[in-house]
Parts: sequence; C-alpha cells; structure tokens
Amino acid sequence: MKIALIAHDGKKADMVDFVLKRLLFFSSLKLELVATGTTGSMLKKAGVKTIATVNSGPLGGDAEIGAMVSRGEINGVIFFRDPLDKHPHDVDIAMLMRLCDVHNIPLATNYNSACAVVEYLSSQTK
Repeated sequence: MKIALIAHDGKKADMVDFVLKRLLFFSSLKLELVATGTTGSMLKKAGVKTIATVNSGPLGGDAEIGAMVSRGEINGVIFFRDPLDKHPHDVDIAMLMRLCDVHNIPLATNYNSACAVVEYLSSQTK
C-alpha cells in the first residue's frame, strides 16, 4: 500500500504533527510513503525514516503524484491544502484531485478528513 503526503507551506507543520501522532501506522512495513519535495524533507527531519520524494509541488510534484494515481500506484492521498492562499500550480492541484475522483482513490484535504482516510486505510491493511 502506498500513500502520498502533500502539504502547502502554511500546512506543513500540521502534516508533520499528523504523521508523528500516527507514526506506528505510517512506519508500518506494509506501507510505502511518497511526498512532494519540501513536505518529504520536513517529515524526514522530524523522524520519518522511509519516505520517497518527488519534486516540490510548484516544480511538478503534484503532477508526478497524479501520474502515480493514474497508474494505480497510490492507494490514498493526504493533501493538507491551504484554501486561503493562491498557488501558481493550481491546475496541477485540480488535476490531482480530479484523478483521485476518477480512480476512486481516498483523498483527504484537511486534518479531520485525513483521520478518516487513515482509519479506512488501516482497515484495508489487516
């Protein structure tokens, strides 16, 4: 099972907090993690040992994860978006969200919905 982790700049601390509070789940041997560049770097610095990274979002990372979704390589996406900020790569973000819908991939865009996605994915790994 592979989960993608993405967070806008204003939400990166929330992502680190979210993952660290669920480190047992996120460090499971059955789980692969992939993150956009800066989010992945912050998670590694916080102690998440095994996480692959793609480019940062504005440099195409969201599109890279979208391609993984379309190839069936991603089982869930946790994307802590900052809805109050404008992003130069909004089209990539919209594309990623659309691909999750097209391929029926669970997508969480805030802390509470991420809790629900983790609960669902936990039930799928048993």
